[in-house]
Amino acid sequence: MDALPSHQELTEELKCLRRLGFPRLRHCSRDGLRAAAVAAGFCVDADDELEGIEELLGAAVRRLGGGDLRDADDCDPLARAAAHSFGLFAYRRGVPASDRRKAAAGVYGVSTERFRKSQEHEVLDGLASAVLALARSGRPAAPGDVRSGAPGDSRPGAPGGVRSDPRTAVRTLLTGPVPGDARPPGDLRAPGDLRAPGGLRAPGGLRPGPSGRRPAPGGLRPLPAASRPVPGRVTVRLTPIEEIRDIDILVSSENVYLEMSKTFRPTVSGVLRRAAAERSDGEVVDDVLARELAVWLHAHRRTGLAVRPGTVVPTSAGALSRQGVRRVYHAAVATPVDHGSRYHVAPGTVTEAVRQSFELARAERKTLALPLTSICFPLLGAGRGGLPAADAAAHLLGAVREELRRDPSWSVLLVTRRREYAGLLRDANSGP
Repeated sequence: MDALPSHQELTEELKCLRRLGFPRLRHCSRDGLRAAAVAAGFCVDADDELEGIEELLGAAVRRLGGGDLRDADDCDPLARAAAHSFGLFAYRRGVPASDRRKAAAGVYGVSTERFRKSQEHEVLDGLASAVLALARSGRPAAPGDVRSGAPGDSRPGAPGGVRSDPRTAVRTLLTGPVPGDARPPGDLRAPGDLRAPGGLRAPGGLRPGPSGRRPAPGGLRPLPAASRPVPGRVTVRLTPIEEIRDIDILVSSENVYLEMSKTFRPTVSGVLRRAAAERSDGEVVDDVLARELAVWLHAHRRTGLAVRPGTVVPTSAGALSRQGVRRVYHAAVATPVDHGSRYHVAPGTVTEAVRQSFELARAERKTLALPLTSICFPLLGAGRGGLPAADAAAHLLGAVREELRRDPSWSVLLVTRRREYAGLLRDANSGP
């Protein structure tokens, strides 16, 4: 596989594509987009690269929107602006660049000139980041998308494979619905797809194997079956959270401003930020988690403002995807007090963060078509959060057990690097 393009290269190519539009894609410089589409599994070679690039950008926009993308005020503005900028909504593919920019500016309620100088840069930056995230993690297999030469393999030349037209996933979406299509206007699903919006592709993550779990990436050995969390049960493990493998979701403890710890600090937030960052020759070239949180904050107009304690925000896993992690959830539990010299965590905030984590995971099962089955929590609120560890353990376990009573399909792992905390978690886990 060719080396992935840089973020700057993708941004420059997206600028050209925004100006010319998809009908003139073949006249755009697209080496970076082609390499990303191949890496993400949307095309194989020059024969299908144009369709693959369109499909890639459709998936990237849905990723920005959290899977559910419609041209409505309750959907993510960054994703809506990106969809308008590139003509991704139905009947908008051939619209002139000036009209597409005007529609994108309307999402933010600003003039086209203001949008061109400000928000458009953020849209292109966010879209390039989403494209890179898809390329790094590869495209997961959607239901019915069987690969490796099995019957139904859609790749050219695959034994027994029937090549499906990739345009059914995106291009029909770009040119409008087909007869009998009951999708609401602006829904970025392919006609005939009855899954939840955004369920066409599963952005991020690796393709699940025959058992439904992803193979261990990069040659890493998966956890032995005996040590994996069991559905419907809680497992406690004495281990650093950044070393966890083959768990779908890792939950990070954050402050209510969703500003992550420095990478040199030994906090849960700091070690996950460091582990998820993409590096080249040791240098961080993409601070994935912090960058995606910043995009979320901007899109929700919360930059520099506190969110409600207990709020949970999702990001991709960055480099942690190579350890079999699909998503990182950021639980805003710690409120700065005394001018930021310490933090306060209310016990109810831990309960709310657990509830929202499971609620978000259930939603992403549908909207992103991700087969999420396992989730890992640190001891939320303890340490710098100021909540006594025994209280934090009791509230964490109580909230987790309540969620498992509602839905016992989840496997839950609780981790800590401190032996005394592990003892408290095990004691709380063995209680009534």
